[in-house]
Amino acid sequence: MRLGLALGYWGRGPDPRHLELAREAERLGYDSVWTAESWGSDAFTPLTWIAAHTTRIGLGTAVAQMAARSPTTTAMHALTLDHLSGGRMTLGLGLSGPQVVEGWYGRPFPKSPLTATREYVDVVRQVLRREAPVELGEGRFHPLPYRGADATGLGRPLRSITHPLRSGLPVLLGAEGPRNVAQTVRIADGWLPLYWSPSRPDAYGPGLADLPPGFRVAPMARVRVCDDLAEGLLAVKTMLGFYIGGMGHASRNFHADLMARMGYEEEARRIQELFLAGRREEAVLAVPDAFADEISLIGPRERIAERLESWREGPVTDLLALAPDPHTLRVLAELNS
Repeated sequence: MRLGLALGYWGRGPDPRHLELAREAERLGYDSVWTAESWGSDAFTPLTWIAAHTTRIGLGTAVAQMAARSPTTTAMHALTLDHLSGGRMTLGLGLSGPQVVEGWYGRPFPKSPLTATREYVDVVRQVLRREAPVELGEGRFHPLPYRGADATGLGRPLRSITHPLRSGLPVLLGAEGPRNVAQTVRIADGWLPLYWSPSRPDAYGPGLADLPPGFRVAPMARVRVCDDLAEGLLAVKTMLGFYIGGMGHASRNFHADLMARMGYEEEARRIQELFLAGRREEAVLAVPDAFADEISLIGPRERIAERLESWREGPVTDLLALAPDPHTLRVLAELNS
């Protein structure tokens, strides 16, 4: 099982620790470092900064939001950074949800998310292969060239001026629902689970039963070496309280739906109620310790070592560690060696 460092996205501003954590991860032999975006910092710029200050470690977006850019724009970002980094780029994509897509990007959330995702990946792949001008004439969400009622009619298929460094640059997808996961296995090079529990692989549906050779399963998990388990889990519960309670509408929250499928339906709805009522501290405390614990690696070194075995036994190929300190990075590298 390879190790990656997941840095997430910025909060109020850039985290001055991120670059040093990335350098330490590279020194320790980590395979990759990953950035993200929500509605603030973008995923590609911090990754480029890290690329300029490292030499070997792989670079990934977990995830770049599809609504933020047309698929050709995203492909341009990926092929550019792949060149600048000497072939270290992995493109992780995610659809996000209606709250962000419509509230932040000002675009309609696709009525058929599976089709929208499939078209997006198709266009990205065409750009990276550079075998012919990019064309998706029958595209429902990403038609190329554009032929809408307000089109000039002058658009024509184009091929990237820049030759991609790697035509097979890996494309991974963040997916939560069973149908999305099954499609991810068919069209992508890997899957980025949001909440992975080694004891509940069935929560994601039957799509994981027969994975193609080389397919990557790369969940993010909070990792922290500490003596106080309850204190260590608080950061996980804070994250879950925000995602389950606030990252979506009360009637449509993919994260809450996933938690429900993982056996915590009543708790998920309670967290939503509290968060949306402005009782955020109570929402965090309502997150069950058991749920926070099964999707993370928290506690003393011996406890993490024991629980790490269950992560190795399943389909996980890459553990993307949300690790807040160099000591935790070192311990995890030693335990995984």
